[in-house]
Amino acid sequence: MIPFNLDAYLARIGYTGARTPTLETLRAIHALHPAEIPFENLNPLLRMPVKLDIESLQQKLIHSGRGRYCYQHNTLVKHALEALGFKVTGLGARVLWSRPIEAITARTHMLLLLELERERFIADVGFGGQTPTAPLRLEVDTIQETPHEPCRLIRYDDNFVLQAQIRNEWRALYKFDLQPHYPPDYEVTNWYLSNNPESHFVTGLRAARAVRGRRYGLLNNELSIHEAMGSQSRRLSSAQEMQETLASTFGIRLPDHPELTATLARLIP
Repeated sequence: MIPFNLDAYLARIGYTGARTPTLETLRAIHALHPAEIPFENLNPLLRMPVKLDIESLQQKLIHSGRGRYCYQHNTLVKHALEALGFKVTGLGARVLWSRPIEAITARTHMLLLLELERERFIADVGFGGQTPTAPLRLEVDTIQETPHEPCRLIRYDDNFVLQAQIRNEWRALYKFDLQPHYPPDYEVTNWYLSNNPESHFVTGLRAARAVRGRRYGLLNNELSIHEAMGSQSRRLSSAQEMQETLASTFGIRLPDHPELTATLARLIP
């Protein structure tokens, strides 16, 4: 197995602080990761493999200037946190975004559980346009501040539900329990999401980045910018403009793929 290069990862996200398993370290990494490593689905969109082994993750997310979706982001940060001395367990979640809280969806999302200073926290750097930007105490009915929106956990049946406060409304992101998940669990769902012809990661473009005070999102050719004072959006008019936006706004080093321009052009209504 290729060893995990902690130095390269921390350089990629711009972290220069102490390398100790403390809450301060966790908060700093959790804020930097989604600012420097974007969420994007160019590989499944272009029918390119989506791999979860550590060699592939380091090559794509650290050395090649790319992003990915939750499995790659949270697997990578899990390796980094473990290298720093954190105790980390992988979990699985059922996405609820734009769905009622009682909806039964597949466990298609990965998040992390950490035990730290006699408390438990969840961490998640890969939920696309609504990625939390701080770890959250595993504590229900408590509003917790992040560099972006306030979040809270509530209970529903036997699950925890993560909610974010968006424009004064509490919206559910996903629900989860504390059953540990392992690499084979993620491999199965990752293959489904990146190969199923009806998967939204296969049929359309998604990109997201969360910097201090601002979130950027791209859904096909619609670019959105969200700030505390309000949101704005505009439609990109060409595949070239989409590529320029992916490179400049989201910091993605675009893959050298012969179908990239044509694929993006098909996403413009």
